[in-house]
Amino acid sequence: MPRTIEVYGAADAGASGSRSLSAPIESTVVAIDAPAGTRVAAGQVIARLRPSPSAQLDYSKALAEVRQTSDAYARAQRLRADGLSSNADVETARAAAASAAATLSSMQRRSQSTSLVAPTSGTVTSVESSPGALVAAGTTIATVTATQGIRGRFGVDPATARSITPGSVVRVAPASGGAAFSLPVSSVDPVVDPQTRLASIYVSLPPQALIGSGEPLHGQIVLKDGGGALVVPYSALLDDGGQPFVFVVVKNIAHRRNVTVGSTDSNWATITRGVSAGEVVITQGGTALEDGMKVRIR
Repeated sequence: MPRTIEVYGAADAGASGSRSLSAPIESTVVAIDAPAGTRVAAGQVIARLRPSPSAQLDYSKALAEVRQTSDAYARAQRLRADGLSSNADVETARAAAASAAATLSSMQRRSQSTSLVAPTSGTVTSVESSPGALVAAGTTIATVTATQGIRGRFGVDPATARSITPGSVVRVAPASGGAAFSLPVSSVDPVVDPQTRLASIYVSLPPQALIGSGEPLHGQIVLKDGGGALVVPYSALLDDGGQPFVFVVVKNIAHRRNVTVGSTDSNWATITRGVSAGEVVITQGGTALEDGMKVRIR
């Protein structure tokens, strides 16, 4: 007995799907070449920066420090050769010169990174600064979500999640419209979200679907009940204010039985509680009956 489960969720970039682009040093934003929502290729320029006056001053100071420490190291070596200083003095001067050189080299590398480029093909999902803004070192300028690796995350009832296994097929459709497509379940997370009280299932979304992170999704999963379930003809089911029931016949007397219905199709209904195997249920004429009426089976 197949049953269709409706699930709802959203596209999810996952833990490694989004990359932030940050200012390497204090900078002024010159231009934003790829606004939020722009699809970009790997290496494409997202934003252009220029070192701030303060950063340029720090660079000049670092350059002067390199010259001073280099001169001091050379002087310490000459004095040591003349016996006027110790090896410790020379080592201290050497370490100071090496530290200053490393600082300058680091500032040079960061100053050269005036263009922030996309680390991978994807979509610019956010831009945090605008042209003319002064930003501190480490400030996030933009975020790029990769095209590859986008997954669909759906919330499902924890009891239902236990019957879903990797490889089960989900018919996925973007909530905003577009053609639906079938995908296998890649993983099932039985841990219940404390807010939604739902477990999660995941599918890997193909890049050609052009679904961005955060886009709502709707899915359908067709499951089959395990063997041994009780079924009755669908025509035997009756309803009383939302409570399904059937009539069973015992010694030519109709008895109403409230039932719990599982999956159904056009011909059969699975009954999880309310009737026993082998009981006779009425499939025609039940709407004219009341509990306890005598009946004749034709």
